Amino acid sequence: MQDGTDEKLWDERYSARTALWSGAANRHLIAEAAELAPGTALDVGSGEGADAIWLARRGWIVTAMDISSVALARAAGHADAEPAEIGDRIAWRHEDLTQWDPGDDRFDLVTVQYLHLPAEPRDVLYRRLASAVAPGGTLLIVGHHPSDLQTTMPRPPRPELFFTGDDLVALLEPDAWQIITNTSAPHEATDPEGRAVTVHDTVLRARRR
Repeated sequence: MQDGTDEKLWDERYSARTALWSGAANRHLIAEAAELAPGTALDVGSGEGADAIWLARRGWIVTAMDISSVALARAAGHADAEPAEIGDRIAWRHEDLTQWDPGDDRFDLVTVQYLHLPAEPRDVLYRRLASAVAPGGTLLIVGHHPSDLQTTMPRPPRPELFFTGDDLVALLEPDAWQIITNTSAPHEATDPEGRAVTVHDTVLRARRR
């Protein structure tokens, strides 16, 4: 896990391997979005494109944003391997998210998976993401829970990069949002020494009223 704002670092990280991620859509996106009616979606930190492609397969019109042009080119290549109508539903955008502003754009789903920033720029970004959700739309944020720092998983020793669901709820206007999911979801992982470890993901799903 690395700070999501360093373009050169991420380009180098993607260039060093033919595949950085599994190629499968994130488990929490599947769990939380599978029953949502397709509309427009914003996939923030889209990486190699697995989430955007999963959404497009289900009929969503997706804007997929990432800071790494290497990742975006790889993601577009994966989309090109799909039936033409899948790739046609995805727009790939190269963006520094700390500078990005949604303007008048609104989406039926805004999803961000494991994008970790220091608290101040994170809060600014997540407020912007919340503002980009259309009335009746969904905001879905997933990240590594602070409790992971107490495990043997390789997490950076920077507590400010981690957040709870309550940290995210505090950024939302209470009267404007219905909280659907606010949880610390456990799952099994394997640390670098081959030991089984239980880690937790922060999962927040909120619906704009």
